[in-house]
Amino acid sequence: MTDRTTYTTLGALRERGWTDAMVRDLLGEPDVQGRDPRRWSLAPVRLYLLARVEAVERTPEFARCAAASGSRSAAAEAGAERRRRAVLAAIRAEPIEVPRLPAAELERRAVRHRHLLGARGPGGMAAGALVRWQVSYLRHALSRYETLLDGLYGSTGRAEAERLLRRRLYEAIAAAYPSLARECLRRMGAER
Repeated sequence: MTDRTTYTTLGALRERGWTDAMVRDLLGEPDVQGRDPRRWSLAPVRLYLLARVEAVERTPEFARCAAASGSRSAAAEAGAERRRRAVLAAIRAEPIEVPRLPAAELERRAVRHRHLLGARGPGGMAAGALVRWQVSYLRHALSRYETLLDGLYGSTGRAEAERLLRRRLYEAIAAAYPSLARECLRRMGAER
């Protein structure tokens, strides 16, 4: 068994600022490779001799690679910010078209939608339940607008864009159906 204090893992190298390309180019093959007998995983364990890692970190080549990696990271962040701004602008500019239905038809579709989602029968319906179901149905009917979020990955502005889109959808529902405005406002407040 190897002494873990003299070796470092790929994850630990990443924490030290190494990229996968830097590991491949500057360190090459791991010093120890195999399966970890303490964990049930088919993924191989790759360990790098800490003394060798520290020696490479002192070289000018490592400094150049680290600097280049940092500039690529800044460029990637700038690209993500541009995508975030573009998606937010698209969400703000997109006209939201809410289906206009007669009150009876909206109620029928909302109840049917609720049943399709696995809810129990309408017996014992709480006050305001039908209004909540109608807003839920309309919100589901507008789910096609979620494609506006395409291009945002991870946490880079995704939550902000989702909040903006939900707010715009609820505002559109409230404008189309004033009787549902209170429920739309409640949902916008609850999702903050």
